Amino acid sequence: MASRALITGITGQDGSYLAELLLSKGYEVHGIIRRSSSFNTERIDPIYKDRHETGAKLFLHYGDLSDASSLIKILGETQPHEIYNLAAQSHVRVSFDIPEFTGDVTAIGAVRILDAMRQVAPKARFYQASSSEMYGLVQAVPQSEKTPFYPRSPYAAAKVYAHWITVNYRESYGLHASSGILFNHESPRRGETFVTRKITRAVARIKAGLQDKLYLGNLDAKRDWGYAPEYVEAMWRMLQQDKPDDYVIATGETHTVREFLDACFARAGLDSQKHVAFDARYLRPAEVDLLIGDAGKARKQLGWEPKVKFRQLAEIMVDADIALLAEERAGRRIRE
Repeated sequence: MASRALITGITGQDGSYLAELLLSKGYEVHGIIRRSSSFNTERIDPIYKDRHETGAKLFLHYGDLSDASSLIKILGETQPHEIYNLAAQSHVRVSFDIPEFTGDVTAIGAVRILDAMRQVAPKARFYQASSSEMYGLVQAVPQSEKTPFYPRSPYAAAKVYAHWITVNYRESYGLHASSGILFNHESPRRGETFVTRKITRAVARIKAGLQDKLYLGNLDAKRDWGYAPEYVEAMWRMLQQDKPDDYVIATGETHTVREFLDACFARAGLDSQKHVAFDARYLRPAEVDLLIGDAGKARKQLGWEPKVKFRQLAEIMVDADIALLAEERAGRRIRE
């Protein structure tokens, strides 16, 4: 019998890559999606639409992390072997504007799905998407599983709660519940309001003559950037372990936003200084200056290590956005 997995946040960057990975391994994959008046499933549309031809066992269910009854119903009906909680209000800057909603979904949402698991699927294995943002005002460099948290945003504070409640349910109820403390991980599927994708989309539009200026905030913030498809592999490996635990997933390198910016513009043969301007609206009330992870534990216990490094990541994303823009423009010409 095929293993069954349930993914919250399946329509997001990580959820879509994880769904593809699990389907490639022969899993039956169930995803929770929110009802919306607009289509928001574009990241998984290719595999969902082609599932009858490919035989992919992908099923979608309406539910929400803010609705405990829907979670209990879905878990009871699907009886998953593995649960991946990837859903959240995950934009750090926006979390300052909607802190209560962020706390409800990102923090309390984790409690709701853990408690649903405890009630109706206690033998499942659970993955919680923790975040490097939890380290905030860092207390050690690099950051490992033993580094204290110091969150600097409502998002980060909510993730700290979700992280520790996962530990609490593991220790209190004997659940197989693990957390992956993932450092920044990007891809062509990254949301368009996140700084890396905002940069690569702008590069494509500037190169095509459709845009002249790109407005950004703090260019000196340092981050540890990896490639999202590799990071979902680490999630899966965590749930294959006999004992649940927490793991940092990172590249061990740190680069500024300015370095990412320059690498992207250089890939397109452009000069970033001619097209980039500062806008204070994009500054956070409290900044996280430096993140760099120590993934030694994951390397030793999971056999995981990153292959795609910083410059290659920037090039992958720029090339994808240039190609995507060309496809969109060609499609518009055909319709006209």
